[in-house]
Amino acid sequence: MAEKKQKQISMAASAIALRGVRLFLSASKAAVERKSPPAPPKRRTKTVVPINKIQQQALESLLRTTRFSKNELEALYTMYRKLVVDAQAAATPTIIGQPVPKIDGIDQNTFRDVMHNTFDLVTEEVVLDRIWSSWDRGVNGGEGAIKFEAWAKGLSVLLRGSNEEKRTYCFGVYDLNSDGYITKDEMFLLLKNSLLKQPGDEDPDEGVRDLVELVLRKMDIDKDGKVSIDDYREAVHQEPLLLEAFGQCVPARRHAATFLKTLCTKLST
Repeated sequence: MAEKKQKQISMAASAIALRGVRLFLSASKAAVERKSPPAPPKRRTKTVVPINKIQQQALESLLRTTRFSKNELEALYTMYRKLVVDAQAAATPTIIGQPVPKIDGIDQNTFRDVMHNTFDLVTEEVVLDRIWSSWDRGVNGGEGAIKFEAWAKGLSVLLRGSNEEKRTYCFGVYDLNSDGYITKDEMFLLLKNSLLKQPGDEDPDEGVRDLVELVLRKMDIDKDGKVSIDDYREAVHQEPLLLEAFGQCVPARRHAATFLKTLCTKLST
């Protein structure tokens, strides 16, 4: 009887001991959970489209509307992205402490640099400003940065455009107010800075006016005192040198050929 009682006491003691162990372990686990923050939920990773690759839809559209191949368009896009990134890195804040707004496209200063340094387009500021404004901006007209699609289309005309494309392009540059005519006043503004002032000239503008009258006689086919797009086409057809009568708008053939050769070289490396 005593042995049985002793066995019951021993079992009760073991149960109490196990309960104590369970309480200790539970308390320890709770303490650890309080000290350690819960693991953050796993986030789904988004697929990032590389910025050096043209979207397929844009590529297909440009293959139809430009004179560039798929490989050339991809090389032009690489060039475009480098110009944009370099311009963003070089931008300085207008207000101290304020972040520089990033322009996603080719800004006017970058455009000027390319026209001068890459294509050696030596022309008057008024003409260069018009070249900048004439490049397509879609719904923004001639405002804002140039996106890649407009960049590729513009280069296509400059480098491989047909005679008709170049005539339309140059006329659009010279038509300063975009009313469909190149007037005497516009000719005067375009030609004013192209003539060097000679020593002893009392009225330097007189030489410009004489030049305007000379050009007008050559180009005003219907003799209405201004040059329409039809006048311009016919005059340039008769005398191709009149294409850039009011300032250089198109790179010389050797500069265009050099650029395209360099582009093709990059494709093969």
